[in-house]
Amino acid sequence: MSKLLFSELPFGPHQLKNRVVMAPMTRSRAIGNVPNELMALYYSQRAGAGLIITEGTSPSPNGLGYARIPGLFDQDHVRGWKNVTDRVHRAGGRIFVQLMHTGRVSHPANFPAGARLLAPSAIPLSGTMYTDSQGMQPYPIAQAMTEADIEQAIAEFVTSSRLAVEAGFDGVELHGANGYLIDQFLNTASNHRTDGWGGSVANRIRFAVETARRVGEAIGFDRLGIRLSPYGVFNDMTADSEIENVYENLAKEFSRLGLLYIHIVDHSSMGAPEVKVSVKQKIRDHFKGLLILSGGYDANRAEADLVEKRGDLVAFGRPFISNPALAAKLQAGSALSAPDPSTFYLPGEKGYTDYT
Repeated sequence: MSKLLFSELPFGPHQLKNRVVMAPMTRSRAIGNVPNELMALYYSQRAGAGLIITEGTSPSPNGLGYARIPGLFDQDHVRGWKNVTDRVHRAGGRIFVQLMHTGRVSHPANFPAGARLLAPSAIPLSGTMYTDSQGMQPYPIAQAMTEADIEQAIAEFVTSSRLAVEAGFDGVELHGANGYLIDQFLNTASNHRTDGWGGSVANRIRFAVETARRVGEAIGFDRLGIRLSPYGVFNDMTADSEIENVYENLAKEFSRLGLLYIHIVDHSSMGAPEVKVSVKQKIRDHFKGLLILSGGYDANRAEADLVEKRGDLVAFGRPFISNPALAAKLQAGSALSAPDPSTFYLPGEKGYTDYT
């Protein structure tokens, strides 16, 4: 039986009851972009995790890229999320909100009135996106952000983080992975800027570092983590010759600031390119905080990587969809139920809160 995976862990001002993390997963149940009672049930059912990280939640109307994803930038959102956090806490869990600005990964049909499609550079994104009102649509080309737009986006992350505290969250995870706004600044596939926000490694990491700095100053660095996806290819991201320098420098800067954790995305088990051991080791070597590992783990592999000190916690994604009591099942060695992918993004309780 695994032992370290189910041991307690100091986590900033909190104490986690185990090292099993529920990974952030888009579920598209927030009708009108407002968290609701169904979502409160969903998250409270999974409070056996040491830590829950919510689905990507937009800090801005401009970041509501997908249909029915939640926001956290007004009081309706705060009230909705407060119900979620209260329910999770009553069930004995800890919960961080993942703040995800989608940047160019969006379509106006998914936006509220007055929102703008913005990105570091006006570079087309291949493929199509689902919208409730118009079905599948090609991605439009986003507007390149001005200095004022960049300042506004950082300020929105800060305001949203303060609202997260008001809503009862235990902390915030910045989504700096998977080709969304923060990652769009990091990657040369989406950032062709020639000013102080693009070009060199120092300039490309500037948006991520500045956002983390200002959010940490607002809510405490011991309540702040970030998710990163080195070698990721989702949303047209590509690896260039400086990729490992990007993540080594990020690790150094986040360590200097005192972030609580870095959460590494590794989807190689699902067919994505390998996240090289070298880049994970550089992050581990240069970051003094905690490291969350993710990507196709079972209990045995998770235990082995924890014992070898490759990370401090392990995140599980899809198994949590169909196994609300996943941590208990892993500890007992019980068989896991398989999820139904056809229900991942549909509104309603089917494939969401009806698993046991």
